[in-house]
Amino acid sequence: MLTTIICAAVTAAGLGLAVLTARRRRYRAATRTAAYALVPLGLLMTGILDWITDLVLKPTVWAGFGVLALSAVLFTVSRAAERRAVAATESDAVAPVASAPSLGPGRPAATPRPAKTKSGAGDDFSDVEAILKKHGI
Repeated sequence: MLTTIICAAVTAAGLGLAVLTARRRRYRAATRTAAYALVPLGLLMTGILDWITDLVLKPTVWAGFGVLALSAVLFTVSRAAERRAVAATESDAVAPVASAPSLGPGRPAATPRPAKTKSGAGDDFSDVEAILKKHGI
């Protein structure tokens, strides 16, 4: 009964607002407002509103939502614990280098070769100077 009164009042207010909007020659906005205003009345007439109010006001429904929330929390915690366990087993290996392939006995270590150096700093910029002179800079 109360939901019927509320839906009728919301619909009437919305339609009144649509009429005022239409008087200002804003017909698209008035049509949209009228469409929104008719939704509560349509929900009431189809019976969906009674189903929604029963859903919201029943304690067993809220208990069911609580059970679903608890299930989601437990699932999340178990996934986080599983990820930590996998990360711990990967990083706490007893001999992590033991699984790497060996180079074999008797191979000499590679000796680093000195890098080639140019004769002087003037040679490095001679190409740049030539390009600048060519363009008149």
